[in-house]
Parts: sequence; structure tokens; C-alpha cells
Amino acid sequence: MAKERGFFMVSYDLSDNKRRTKIAHLLEGYGERVQYSVFEVWATAAEIEKLRKRLKPYVKEEGSVRIYQLCAACQTTREVLGQGTPTEVPELQIV
Repeated sequence: MAKERGFFMVSYDLSDNKRRTKIAHLLEGYGERVQYSVFEVWATAAEIEKLRKRLKPYVKEEGSVRIYQLCAACQTTREVLGQGTPTEVPELQIV
């Protein structure tokens, strides 16, 4: 049985360049960068939990990472003003 994937927005605000770069590289393995510090991620609950654990060491008192899950209805109403297109739903992969 396939695990259901959800749509998440992940943003970060960190002043330390080294930690900010490490978080960006980490997030590139999970989703698509849509703004300098914003990623769109299609993931299972287990993958998001793993991501949270991997992000925690980089977040100190002065910085933050925010993870928002968008409901199925919200996914259909996404729009982009200006350059770019909404991230496409990944094709189903059967393993």
C-alpha cells in the first residue's frame, strides 16, 4: 500500500550564512526551491518527520524554520503572480 504524500511549504529565516546554506542544501533534497528561502515539498508524514529531525540542529534561538501543510483543497487553488509556475504534483511511482 502506497503512503500518502502531502504538500508542504517550508520557509526559513536564519542570520548565519553557514547554517542557512546547509538548510538550503538539505531542503533541495526534499523539494523545489520557489523563493530564496521557501521550498515546496511533496512528502509523506514520515519524510516530514525525518526532515524536522535533520533541520533541528541548524535552528538556534535567533532563527526559525516554518513548515506548513496545505490541504487538498488549498493545493488546487495555488497561483503564481509573475514568473514561475506552481509546483506540479509528482507522478505516482509504484515500487
